[in-house]
Amino acid sequence: MTRALLSVSDKKGLVPFAKSLVELGYELVSTGGTHKVLAEAGLEVLAIDEVTDFPEMLDGRVKTLHPRVHAGLLARRDLPEHMAKLAEYDITPIDIVVVNLYPFKSTIQKDGVTEAEAIENIDIGGPSMLRSAAKNFAAVLPIVDPADYDVVIDKLKSGSVDQTYRRNLAAKVFQHTASYDALIAHYLTETEFPENLTLPFEKFDDMRYGENPHQSAAAYRTALPEAYSVLNAEILHGKQLSYNNIRDADAALRIIAEFDETTVVTVKHMNPAGIGQGATVEAAWDKAFAADDISIFGGIVALNREVDAVTAEKMHKIFLEIIIAPSFTPEAFEILSAKKNLRLLTLPFTTAIPQALEVTSVLGGAVVQERDLVEESADSFKVVSKVVPTEEQLKAMIFAQKVVKHVKSNAIVVARDGQTLGVGAGQPNRIDSVVYSIQKAANKSDLSDTVLASDAFFPMNDSVQYAAEHGIKAIIEPGGSIKDQDSIDKANELGVALVFSGTRHFKH
Repeated sequence: MTRALLSVSDKKGLVPFAKSLVELGYELVSTGGTHKVLAEAGLEVLAIDEVTDFPEMLDGRVKTLHPRVHAGLLARRDLPEHMAKLAEYDITPIDIVVVNLYPFKSTIQKDGVTEAEAIENIDIGGPSMLRSAAKNFAAVLPIVDPADYDVVIDKLKSGSVDQTYRRNLAAKVFQHTASYDALIAHYLTETEFPENLTLPFEKFDDMRYGENPHQSAAAYRTALPEAYSVLNAEILHGKQLSYNNIRDADAALRIIAEFDETTVVTVKHMNPAGIGQGATVEAAWDKAFAADDISIFGGIVALNREVDAVTAEKMHKIFLEIIIAPSFTPEAFEILSAKKNLRLLTLPFTTAIPQALEVTSVLGGAVVQERDLVEESADSFKVVSKVVPTEEQLKAMIFAQKVVKHVKSNAIVVARDGQTLGVGAGQPNRIDSVVYSIQKAANKSDLSDTVLASDAFFPMNDSVQYAAEHGIKAIIEPGGSIKDQDSIDKANELGVALVFSGTRHFKH
């Protein structure tokens, strides 16, 4: 006799699958709601308590946790002593287990769910059966995904269920139960950095390749999805997102979340190319484009307001990879969707990104930290120079501080209020970033009304001197160097307003 045990919370495809098993000669055993569905479909099915000779109890908490179930799953068919023991206790082997688990994830996503409700949706019997079956995959088919039903039936009919396929199903079970347990652990854990870090992720998509064509890649999103994420954006137009698209779009979303004002952010290689603000989306676009009209080629654009036709016409003239916005007017969509390879994405914009752990892989492990969500204001700044910054300079400093923390270190931003003019990113020493950002800015503007922001302190006074020599009148940096006084003295000598923010924003 061949026996299949079915106990599922997701009944999708269950009845046709069970009918096919019966046609193949399997005896069905089932529990609770699954048994009811199968019986109502006219299938002959044993209740679990007919197998265990023991009633379900404790409000269903105990029903399959029984030796007649687990011995039937775990007995090795190739060991005579195992089979003799089954015969001694009149236990029928179980050849197929079909289980999917209590809906813990959907339960904890419900508004107002209580901890008691969440706890009752932690499955114990299901994972136990799956793990037993998966351990003994040489003899037992463990099925956790309804998407596998048709393939299983086809393989059973053709006699092509080999050990490779069994092993793959077993691996899928352990992946599934590990992720299930990880989500429960995440829900219950109150320690920010626990001894064992388990973070459940679910596959979003296979990538054509990674950063480069010779690198394989896939994208995964958190099991509890964040609405403000490129992985949860609606793709209105364009082809599949690439690995680099996702990274760049993520950077754009992080940057634009800093601003309530009408803002346009352009991004290239995860660094801001240009940022502009204005009374209208068009005005903000004009400023962002003017900030760096070269780097934007092939870049990403994020706007925190609906895209209108006049702005769409301007963006249409440029080669862009992605445009992300809360929405597009019908006219704007018609203009932009004429470009086959331009991806148009929408998602609900926010300035309230939740605090969460950021995980970065290293050889042999990972480093984990909180997101850099610090909010700065002029009240937290300290003026350390004799020259006091004007209100306009302070506004520009606040704007520049919001930008500089999203620039790869060593990071320097030259800006006026509402517009970046020069971004120096990723240089191995700070003065090179200062020189580059000022040279970029000087090609576009007189620098007398700009400020310079640095993500970390100046180790020497050369940055202050170079900035002052090129017309910059106000600088903001964290302070904290043992040579801070040298920079203060240089600022006083050259008549520059120097402000310490007290907050470093390294981004590696």
